[in-house]
Amino acid sequence: MNQSSIGLYIARKRREKNLTQEQLAGQLGVSNKTVSKWENGKCMPDYSIIQKLCDLLGVTLAELMDGKDAAEEKSHENTQILDLLRRTQELERQKNLSYGVILIVLGIACSALSGTVGGTNVQDFFSGILMGLSVAEILVGIGIIGKHMAGK
Repeated sequence: MNQSSIGLYIARKRREKNLTQEQLAGQLGVSNKTVSKWENGKCMPDYSIIQKLCDLLGVTLAELMDGKDAAEEKSHENTQILDLLRRTQELERQKNLSYGVILIVLGIACSALSGTVGGTNVQDFFSGILMGLSVAEILVGIGIIGKHMAGK
């Protein structure tokens, strides 16, 4: 699966349908910048809209993933490819959720550790750094988990 060839294929099929990036984006509920990123090979369409993209372009999912027209459509391949994309994106979300939890735990640990360091000016300085790190880790972890929850 080559993102560049897929992007060129999306652009070619969009032009064949006499659609602008903005028109295609409007029909899919995304921005024209998103369509541009697909066509430039910078990212791939989300699995939740990929079937609608195929329908609008008049191509099969297998053709889109290959970045070229195929002789015949095999519907079971479409289902398998769509399921694979869905699973891949779900695994990515779960990985991000794990990072968020790890950051929160590390933040709490740094916070607890900062309370044990103190006394001299140097120790107080390091205690402040640990406290700042703990707050930053917790906030980033909460942000990642929030983003994960919003994506569901």
